[in-house]
Amino acid sequence: MRETAIFFLYLLGCLILGALLTFPLLQTGWIAQDPHRVMGRLAQVFILLGLWPFLKALRLNNRGMLGYGVPRPRFLNALWRGCLLGVAILLVLVPPLLLLEIRVPDMAAGSRATALLEKLIQVLLGGLLTGLLEETFFRGALYSAIRRRSGAGSAILWSSGLFALLHFMKPHPLPAGVALDWLGSWQMFVQVFSDVFQWRHLDSLAALFLAGALLALVRERSGHIGWCMGLHTGWILVIRMTRYLTDDNPASPHAWLAGDYDGIIGWLAAGWIGLAVLGFWLWTRNRPTPAGPQPLSLEKEGR
Repeated sequence: MRETAIFFLYLLGCLILGALLTFPLLQTGWIAQDPHRVMGRLAQVFILLGLWPFLKALRLNNRGMLGYGVPRPRFLNALWRGCLLGVAILLVLVPPLLLLEIRVPDMAAGSRATALLEKLIQVLLGGLLTGLLEETFFRGALYSAIRRRSGAGSAILWSSGLFALLHFMKPHPLPAGVALDWLGSWQMFVQVFSDVFQWRHLDSLAALFLAGALLALVRERSGHIGWCMGLHTGWILVIRMTRYLTDDNPASPHAWLAGDYDGIIGWLAAGWIGLAVLGFWLWTRNRPTPAGPQPLSLEKEGR
């Protein structure tokens, strides 16, 4: 838990800096964006600027600890195979969502092949970037930091918990009638935390926690994050293209199966990903895994 707290405090510090600079930056008139988006972007900039010194201070600044300690061809092979597997895993959810009318097709969105192709490329590139950043941070640095001190079980548990939690810790728009000033900036900052602990987020939190657990198990078994990056990219591809090609249907009696986080990741996804976690664990539990940040490789076992 100590390592998780250190990583959380690092992210919290970056968010505080973003909150402190949002109001004075918008006062300059250089940026015409919503305040909550500016605060979020500033926090991300500080995270990226300080990440390498932070990792260096924790002695995580090497390829192995970050999950890249395998030859490049092997890593890239795992990346594209993982992407295909990620698409296959989450694509299973789409037919039930359509059959239960939780989501309904948007005929206009898929009517132009050129626009559809452009959207697909955009989503794929965005998914790769997100997978690179999040997997390097969560299944790379954070996972290795916890594992070297407390073992694989703790690394899976705590990295998955922080992964799920941080998806909901983001600035939200100011309430109507609230002016952007120092007090308004502080209110946006407080809402980052007050919005997390709401019952309506429980389904999406559960699904994201289980997704993180599956990625962490894959990291443990493969010894690197190539598979994790691929799976993550494939999941993003399915989620964003499904949202692009369909609309949510709150009137459906089964709408509770899809979370309000993105209209897809809810109890249905949690159940399916939970089965995937259980199946992968049962399949690999008797495989010998040497100690250290780079355990047994799936490829060496012919997988």
